[in-house]
Amino acid sequence: MREIVLDTETTGFDPKTGDRMVEIGAVELINHMPTGETFHQYINPERDMPKSAFEVHGLSEEFLRGYPKFAEIAQSFLEFIGSSKLVIHNARFDVPFLNAELEWCAKPIIPMDRAIDTFEIARRRFPGSPASLDALCRRFGIDNSHRTLHGALLDSEILAEVYLELIGGRQPDLVLGQANERKSAGESASATWRPTARPAPLPTRLTNEEAAAHASFVEGLGDGAIWKKFGVSS
Repeated sequence: MREIVLDTETTGFDPKTGDRMVEIGAVELINHMPTGETFHQYINPERDMPKSAFEVHGLSEEFLRGYPKFAEIAQSFLEFIGSSKLVIHNARFDVPFLNAELEWCAKPIIPMDRAIDTFEIARRRFPGSPASLDALCRRFGIDNSHRTLHGALLDSEILAEVYLELIGGRQPDLVLGQANERKSAGESASATWRPTARPAPLPTRLTNEEAAAHASFVEGLGDGAIWKKFGVSS
């Protein structure tokens, strides 16, 4: 199963009012594991850079002027993503920008149902809790200290880690199987990523109030708590 974790940077919030994309970053996952294959491109937006956008990603009009326009990289981008599902944090922002740029250069657009929105997954899993990328990094103990500014490739790499935690955590044996499959198929397995043990166990997500409520519930069961007879903790 191939998925592409994707992020973009833009000049603003709405392509309908003239905002453009200035950066795309994407990371390939196969069977929910990173392969080391990435796509990254700065883009000349053919317009000025608002101060508010520059403060987010640090990409100036002068810096971007030397990079290709979206129409020049659209085909290579489409070839990289293929028909894979796209893992995006707040897809309702990124997909309309991608589709606007694709339409402007007469390329096929991306249906919204191809997007797996990690923002929506996080809101369902943790209702009422912050669901920003930084908040999810804190929740899952993912180091994002090097993220001083937004950057499409860095953010997509961080999002890949967040996504894997949201769907149940990494399974390192899968990447070994994937590497063997590629070798047997005559492909070169990427050496840029290796599974490592978590440096410290994740802290409990159970609050003191939840623990107390559970203990009170079990106490109320009395003899109905069968596992107590066998000395098993609840």
